[in-house]
Amino acid sequence: MTLLILGLILWWIVHTYPLVAKPSRDALVAKLGEGPYKGVYSLAILASLVLMVIGYRGAEIAHVYFPPAWGMHLTDLLMIFAVFLFGASHSKGNVKRYVRHPQLLAVLVWAISHLVVNGDLASVVLFGSLGVWAIVAIFATNARDGAWVKPAPAPRKKDLILVGITVVAYVVVGLIHGLVGPSPFPGG
Repeated sequence: MTLLILGLILWWIVHTYPLVAKPSRDALVAKLGEGPYKGVYSLAILASLVLMVIGYRGAEIAHVYFPPAWGMHLTDLLMIFAVFLFGASHSKGNVKRYVRHPQLLAVLVWAISHLVVNGDLASVVLFGSLGVWAIVAIFATNARDGAWVKPAPAPRKKDLILVGITVVAYVVVGLIHGLVGPSPFPGG
């Protein structure tokens, strides 16, 4: 559990620093250069992910609550929505006209969906912490960036492409999830 918590702390620091200390971050970029800063930033994120994965997989099972039997179905539905939102954050479609932070909202939906089916302590710590981080990041980004300027409307074709990519990505992510952990698909 210690490695999991260290990974979460590192994740929070690395992701929150640019949001709440922009002048300090900009000074660091000026000193190091954009490329080296991004390199260090990326390595720190990778280290946080490695620590979280190793810590989560090595944690003892301690039940906090017992998930409902129908939870897997809700999780599958929420995960389609999370994949859609994550894709929308990189899309040129219309979702960003209605959702200011689709990627952060995707993380929050992902975290909630995993809390629906995982009631052990390590899951509560991991998914709960990342869900809370997404909420904090939304508020911190809003405070840093000020008023939201909605993008101009985009062709509906872009939205249809996003739906197609979402379906494919959901299946691929589900298959990979089944290789490294429990299958998210019924009967898998």
